[in-house]
Amino acid sequence: MFKNILIANRGEIAVRIIRTCQEMGIETVAVYSDADEDAAHVIIADQAFPIGASEPAESYLNAERIIKAALTSGAEAIHPGYGFLAENPEFADLCEASGLTFIGPPARVIGDLGNKTLARHIMQKAGVPVIPGMMTDVTDPQLLEREAEALGYPVMLKAVAGGGGKGMRIVRRPEEMEAAAASAVSEAQKAFRDGRIYLEKHLVSPRHIEFQILCDTQGHAVHLFERECSIQRRHQKIIEETPSPALTPPLRTEMSKAAVAAAMTSGYINAGTVEFLLDPSGKFYFLEVNTRLQVEHPITEMTTGVDLVRHQIEIAAGRPLTLTQEEIIPVGHAMECRIYAENPAADFFPSPGPILRHRPPSGPGIRNDCGIREGGHVPVEYDPILSKLCTVAPSREAARRRMIQALESYVILGITTTIPFLIDVLKSAPFSAGHTSTDFIDEHFRDWKPPTTDTDLAGIAYVAHDQFHAAAPANGAAEKRTLTPWDTLGNWRL
Repeated sequence: MFKNILIANRGEIAVRIIRTCQEMGIETVAVYSDADEDAAHVIIADQAFPIGASEPAESYLNAERIIKAALTSGAEAIHPGYGFLAENPEFADLCEASGLTFIGPPARVIGDLGNKTLARHIMQKAGVPVIPGMMTDVTDPQLLEREAEALGYPVMLKAVAGGGGKGMRIVRRPEEMEAAAASAVSEAQKAFRDGRIYLEKHLVSPRHIEFQILCDTQGHAVHLFERECSIQRRHQKIIEETPSPALTPPLRTEMSKAAVAAAMTSGYINAGTVEFLLDPSGKFYFLEVNTRLQVEHPITEMTTGVDLVRHQIEIAAGRPLTLTQEEIIPVGHAMECRIYAENPAADFFPSPGPILRHRPPSGPGIRNDCGIREGGHVPVEYDPILSKLCTVAPSREAARRRMIQALESYVILGITTTIPFLIDVLKSAPFSAGHTSTDFIDEHFRDWKPPTTDTDLAGIAYVAHDQFHAAAPANGAAEKRTLTPWDTLGNWRL
């Protein structure tokens, strides 16, 4: 087993990986940019190395500096987390060439599955249904128009090297194609340094269902059931749950078999996620494989009792899977809400700034994977995720109610967060009934505005404090501090 692992990431995922390493008795190495000098992951790691300026290209995307930090620290392996270099085959190759173990799939597999058109060929070979569309990349708008006419509008343009919603455009009419293609190519080039795109049929109101997989180096593969990730903004997930309220036992079995077949055919090793779209008629189609640990992995851990990071590390160390498919029995229902420093009323515009107060919820069935601390700062340079709040309970309704209560007691001051928006989504009748789809927010919450009662409550607290705060005694005796409404109000936001 490894004695020392470098975590090539930041924020809540770096903290989460460090926690499992600590439980396993493995020393950890953090890396940090100028913006993260006093970040939470830096404070809790055994060692920490600066790797450059705040811009990602100068720090967390700088493979050479990360490798140098690993070699200097004596690390034996690198865990990439998610984002940044996690799905970069060149980085995986560089790790191996430097004598370091990359905790993830082989570089070849990352490259094959990261190429969306090649991945579609692999899935066809595995017998996994794929969305009707192109099997090669094309950037000529006229060729794209002809393909779209054959498929029928609407269609979806996608980046060949894409992920995270980058380089994706819905095209509903022929006259939109040229501008959409140019925009998709430009965004893909900036995000992935690869402007190639292709076209698929756009499924109307599908659900986003994914299956967690684990594969070892001895040829064993298991799935850890599904997660539904249909509540999204800009093609990025914000609420996830397991199990999906849409899957029947036969459909779950069929999709899980397809996920394992996809993994085995591609030569997959380590943890990954096979993603599908499920249309309203009950047909499912391959979407992509995420060759890394997913943001939403905690809810799978909460229902199965499996530490996915521990298994990632053990598999990377050459150990066989200690799980059989029959042993993986999910219990209960779990939900995850991603807490972002964003303003939902302004099209989810980022809201960086200081964390003036941080009081996370706690209690039975609550887990909060968090990368911030009171007195810290949310930088403008990175993804604005702050934490992942998760709940588990015996039923979906109980998990939903527990999540609402947890969100309502979550205090983060100094920045705008998505908490009020998430509460309203969870309280909505369509979500309560399990009627979710990838266009849920556009359909039900396009014009959402924050409740005005929050600012009214803060004003009342201010007035109460001003009116009832005791003045200092005239004789100069020491004043006995009294609790103010700011101390006792509980959950309040500005």
